[in-house]
Amino acid sequence: MRAHFKDTYLKRIRSSYGFTQAELAKRSGVTLRSIQMFEQRNKDINKASADAINRISKVLGCSMESLIEK
Repeated sequence: MRAHFKDTYLKRIRSSYGFTQAELAKRSGVTLRSIQMFEQRNKDINKASADAINRISKVLGCSMESLIEK
C-alpha cells in the first residue's frame, strides 16, 4: 500500500484540512519535527505513542486508525 501512495495518510488528511505542518504541530502539541518525520516516513507513525496519534487525530477530526499506515 505504501508503494502505491506517495503521501502518507497523515499528509493527505492534513493537506485536505489546509493545515501546514507547523499549524498542526502547534494545535496538537506534537513537535513539528515529529510531524515532518512521520510524513517523510523517517519515523514510523505506527510506532508513535497513542497520545501523539490521539492529539493529531483530534485536531484533524479523524479517527486514530485513519492515520495508521497499512
